[in-house]
Amino acid sequence: MEVVIVPDAKAGGELIAEAMAALVRRKPDALLGVATGSTPLPVYEALAAKVRAGEVDASRARICQLDEYVGLPAGHPESYRAVVLREVVAPLGLSEDSFMGPDGSAEDVQAACEAYDQALADAGGVDLQLLGIGTDGHIGFNEPCSSLASRTRIKTLTEQTRVDNARFFEDDLDQVPHHVITQGIGTILDARHLVLLATGEGKAEAVAQTVEGPLSALVPASALQLHRHATVVVDEAAASKLKLADYFRHAYAEKPSWQGL
Repeated sequence: MEVVIVPDAKAGGELIAEAMAALVRRKPDALLGVATGSTPLPVYEALAAKVRAGEVDASRARICQLDEYVGLPAGHPESYRAVVLREVVAPLGLSEDSFMGPDGSAEDVQAACEAYDQALADAGGVDLQLLGIGTDGHIGFNEPCSSLASRTRIKTLTEQTRVDNARFFEDDLDQVPHHVITQGIGTILDARHLVLLATGEGKAEAVAQTVEGPLSALVPASALQLHRHATVVVDEAAASKLKLADYFRHAYAEKPSWQGL
């Protein structure tokens, strides 16, 4: 995989936003997979700024979710559907018709998982999937020891993940759902381009295990090693435990500009 080390989160956001913009210029109806949480916000802010400045026309772009909580009431502000509509779809000037996501309030959750997996395939597949990474190496909500061939399915969250996400629920752990629908690792690997963004020292160990460690279900993000076009963008803090950091810097500095990410 390609590793790009940037000075800070803002630089990483700008770099990835330009890659998304370039994709949309080439393919106006591109399907962009988005992640939630605080890490990808600089990406969405930079991409929205490009749209406002007329640098890219995103009016035909499509957006799809990576995961969704199970059991939150319809319209709950912290459902990932609401978050994506608020942080990505609206700032890009898109309508809800451009958006795809799993139904976390479905009576038959398994059927909803299978339907979303099929909907992604029917839409032609994800062109670029943006990913974050957990401190334990999870991507989406594929917790450690998830199958590397898994498809969209229901998962039980670890207590650490629930604790990490409590900040979005008024720091009240009791409000954080125990279950989610998540694209499986196999589903994620179907995307044509995977871009993982990680910032901060707290992600450094997970990044090192993902990039330089063995392929292992214990570190679900290590599955990116199997992908034909995977890019890992990290700030200096998140890169601090990479043994090959100097090589990654050299390789990116010498990369032909026409290749893009």
